[in-house]
Amino acid sequence: MLRINHVLWFPQHFFWGLTMQPTRFRIALPGMGDWSLSAAVAGILASTMGYAGPLVILFQVADAAGLNDAVLISWIWGMSIASGLLCGWFSLRYKMPVLFAWNAPGSALLVTLVPGMPWGDVIGAYLMSGAMLLILGLSGGFEKLIKRLPLSLAAALLAGILVNFSLALFSKMTGAPLLGLVMFGAYIVLRQVLPRYAIMLTVVAGVAVLMATEGLSFAAVDWQLSVPQLYSPSFSLSALFSVSVPLVLVALSGQFITGIAILRQDGFAPPANQIVAGSGFMSILFAPTGCHGVNLSAITAAICTGSDAHPNPTKRYFGPFVAMFWYAMFGLFSAALVSVIQAFPAAFIAMVAGIALLGALEGSLAAALSQAKEREAALCTFLITASDLSLLGLSSAFWALIIGGAIFALQQRLAK
Repeated sequence: MLRINHVLWFPQHFFWGLTMQPTRFRIALPGMGDWSLSAAVAGILASTMGYAGPLVILFQVADAAGLNDAVLISWIWGMSIASGLLCGWFSLRYKMPVLFAWNAPGSALLVTLVPGMPWGDVIGAYLMSGAMLLILGLSGGFEKLIKRLPLSLAAALLAGILVNFSLALFSKMTGAPLLGLVMFGAYIVLRQVLPRYAIMLTVVAGVAVLMATEGLSFAAVDWQLSVPQLYSPSFSLSALFSVSVPLVLVALSGQFITGIAILRQDGFAPPANQIVAGSGFMSILFAPTGCHGVNLSAITAAICTGSDAHPNPTKRYFGPFVAMFWYAMFGLFSAALVSVIQAFPAAFIAMVAGIALLGALEGSLAAALSQAKEREAALCTFLITASDLSLLGLSSAFWALIIGGAIFALQQRLAK
């Protein structure tokens, strides 16, 4: 087995958990006995599914904000490479199936927040959100925050962000009824019979309809290696409260908390604070490329953590290890991804985004309204987030948290 040994000094509690003393840690590449086809397929499938739906949301962000293809290519490059590096590090360091991806709920949030904001301020907001995650992890505050943050409000915030995407799924059917009905019908059926592959196969069904009715072609796809751009940040309080804080909250509620729960459910003991700090560190590092943040993967991670990936839990880490190389491929050819997606009509992109987020919306609404005593505060948070409320230059997501949090606190106090 090939081993890579290092001696490094870092402050206590940094994301790989070293002490204040010079410490030797060991990273071992998977031995032949740990190689597994089923785990490798699980890693490839889980990472690919991250591109099947959430990626098209970035195109909606770019369209709304007037961003060019160079920004999109660099954005995808940064997200892919950052996610792959985290997959490789944590899978080898902890020998656990820890899968990472970019902040998919955050992508949806950006559709309403980025337009009208200077791009430098957006990059600065990404840096600040990464710094928040890094501090949460280094300080050990992540698990403390989980205990204090009302899950119902965080879920309501996420649901308010996602609902407009799901509504667009049906509104777009007016102009493309055959495409919409086939895709939606396929998704409903596949969710019951092949839930893990529902989104991916729904996309395949939609592509088949487009090829049969509109002669879809990929002749213009650019297969050259992609080169990232580096953008200079600027900082503002408006970007901090309107973008950074909501990005962190939806990542914590929609990704980290769920991802940790999935790992624990399958018998693993993930290093929660290290995972959050590592995600924050990598988000800071790649923010200048346009990457809005990377984090622990949630729902798709279950593909790698369960027994279907490998009967032996100690060998399931091979899935995320393989995903590292898969992410690298997508990043290096991000220009090709942009070309492929631009070949599809706008209605298809909106429908894929809406379908891909239906499951997340369902789970968020269920969590938001599950506690009777918190239901009113959660409902107000949901409605304010879904509205186009904007006061003092701050977005509806910010005011939803302020007003929803105030209602929650008031009701808790009056109930005593």
